Amino acid sequence: MTDVISQILNRSSEPRLESPAPGASVLDTVFKCAARAPDHALLRPWRYLVIEGDGLDALGEVFARTADAANPTALPVEKLQGMTRRAPMIIVGIASHHGHPKVPPIEETLSAGCGMAYILLALEAQGFAGMWRTGSIAYNPVIAEGLGLAPNESIVGFLYVGTPVSEKPAIDRPDPDAFVSRWPG
Repeated sequence: MTDVISQILNRSSEPRLESPAPGASVLDTVFKCAARAPDHALLRPWRYLVIEGDGLDALGEVFARTADAANPTALPVEKLQGMTRRAPMIIVGIASHHGHPKVPPIEETLSAGCGMAYILLALEAQGFAGMWRTGSIAYNPVIAEGLGLAPNESIVGFLYVGTPVSEKPAIDRPDPDAFVSRWPG
């Protein structure tokens, strides 16, 4: 088995993260990996924001702007502000839609998503861990505006990054026979 296959088969999301976060040389490598994502027409339909330190508090304030006092199921401001302190670093994956006549926007979003997955795998290969988070916060226009996204951009996820606090037990995955079939069958 190759190192890549082993890395993929052992990958897991790590919700409990602490310092240290990856340094500049590790980030340089992982973003080079992200740039290898499938990319129809070579549009480079992605970009990434690295947020750490005081930037995490600033992002928490942006998250807090989504609180809705009129909606009883909305998260409280304090919880929204604290969400960004779950890890020492957050990488925001952004899909940039170019309006290419042969490349539908969904392909650009998928390319950005592949880049995020490559980042996560590259981080794990270097001893770090991550948790890819989305939810309503990722698709809220208040967040897009707060992060300075252009009208043609959308968030594909928040990758919380750091060093795992503890080793998680392995999670059983389904056998491929449960989700793969031959066509025509």
